[in-house]
Amino acid sequence: MRCAVFALTMLALPAVAADLKPQTETAIAAIQPQLIEWRRHFHQYPELSNREVNTAKTVATHLNSLGLEVRTGIAHHGVLGVLKGKKPGPVVALRADMDALPVTEMVNLPFASKVRSQFNGQEVGVMHACGHDAHTAILMAVASVLAPLQDELPGTILFVFQPAEEGPPAGEEGGAKLMLKEGVFAEHKPDAIFGLHVWPGPAGQLQVKSEGIMAAADSFSITVKGKQVHGSSPWRGIDPIAVTGQLITALHQIPARQLDVTQAPAVLSVGQVHGGVRWNIIPDEVKLEGTVRTFDPQMREQLLQKMQHTAQHIAAASGASAEFHQHGFAAVTWNDPALTEWAMPSLRWAARDAGVSSTKPITASEDFSFFQQQVPGVYFFLGIAPENTALDQVAPNHSPYFAVNEAALQNGVRALTALALDYLQQPAREKTN
Repeated sequence: MRCAVFALTMLALPAVAADLKPQTETAIAAIQPQLIEWRRHFHQYPELSNREVNTAKTVATHLNSLGLEVRTGIAHHGVLGVLKGKKPGPVVALRADMDALPVTEMVNLPFASKVRSQFNGQEVGVMHACGHDAHTAILMAVASVLAPLQDELPGTILFVFQPAEEGPPAGEEGGAKLMLKEGVFAEHKPDAIFGLHVWPGPAGQLQVKSEGIMAAADSFSITVKGKQVHGSSPWRGIDPIAVTGQLITALHQIPARQLDVTQAPAVLSVGQVHGGVRWNIIPDEVKLEGTVRTFDPQMREQLLQKMQHTAQHIAAASGASAEFHQHGFAAVTWNDPALTEWAMPSLRWAARDAGVSSTKPITASEDFSFFQQQVPGVYFFLGIAPENTALDQVAPNHSPYFAVNEAALQNGVRALTALALDYLQQPAREKTN
C-alpha cells in the first residue's frame, strides 16, 4: 500500500521517563489556558488552503519565541520547527494541519467565524469545520511543553505545521505532497511521524487501528458531450442529460456489483452535476464530478478503469461521447503495525480515564498519508464530543455545526508529547531486510 516498505520491531514497552514525566504533567496543565486561547483565535480568523498567511505567522512567531530553529514558506505557508536535543538520538516528527474550509459557520459561539473569502471563483464563508484550529493549537502547546527539556532530550523533534490538507485551490499545488517536494525533511529525515485528528468520539478518548485507518481519495470528472437541440424535438440532437442520468446509475453499480468488497470497502459518490442554461434547450454537454474512496491499490485501479469503460460505452450507446479524468488526492493513511503496537502504552498514558479504543477504517481521507509513504507513521483520532451528548447527535467534521469540546484537547497535547519523548528515549527500530 505504500511506496516504501518499513519493518519495525518493538525494543521494549516505552514509558515517559520518570525524571521528565512530572515536568510534562505540570507543563501540560499550565499550558491549557493558552491552548484554548490559541484555538479560539484560529477559529475566529480561519484561512483557506494555501492562504494560511496569518496562521503561519502566529505559529512561526511562537516557535521562534521558544528558541527553535524555524523554516517558513514551505509549500507556500508551511512552517517547520526543529528542536535539537543536547544528546544524540533519533528524529521524530509531529504534524498538524492549519487550513480551514469554505463553510459558513452556524455555531453560536462568541468566537465564531465571520470570515468570508474567495474559493475557486465563488464567495464563501470560511470555517474551521474540520478542527484544524485545534490541531494547530495542540502542536503549539506541545512545542511549549517540550522546548524547556532541550538539554535532556536524546535526539531531535520536528514540529510540522502543514497548509492545504483539505486540498489546494484549482490550478495550484499544496499540502503534504508539496512540503515533501520542497524538502521539508531534507536536513532532518525523521525515523517516525505521528499525527492526530479531532473526531466526534467520546471526549478525550484516543482511537487508533493498525494498517489502513483512512481511505485513499480520488476525485473524478466526466464530461458527456452530445448535440444541442430544442427541447421540443430531442430526436434531432443527442441528449447528454439523459446519458448522464444513465451513467450515474451505472457508476453506482460498480462498487456494488463489480468489485469484491469482501477484500476491502470502496465508495463512489457523485457530488456535482452541471449542464444546461434554459428549460427548453437540451445542451451540448453535461459535466459531473465526484469522489472515489478505496483501501486497496489494486481495487482502486480496477474501479477507475471500470468507471472510464462504463462512461465511454454508455455515452457511445446513445451517440454521445464521454471524457473521463481522475486526480489522486490522498493515499491510504497506513499505520505501521509495529509502530502502532509500540505507541499503545504512550497513548494509554495520554488518554487517562478516557482510554484508548480500536476504530474501524474511516472512508474519509488524509494527506498525512504522503508523509507515511516516506516515514513509518501512526495517525489517530481524539474524541471531542460534548459531554452528555449521544454520539449520533454530534455534528460531524465538515458540518457548519461542527464544534470542539475544548476540555478534551489536553489529551491531544499529552499524546503527542508522550509519543515524542518515548520515541526519543526508546524507539522502535527498523529491521534490515
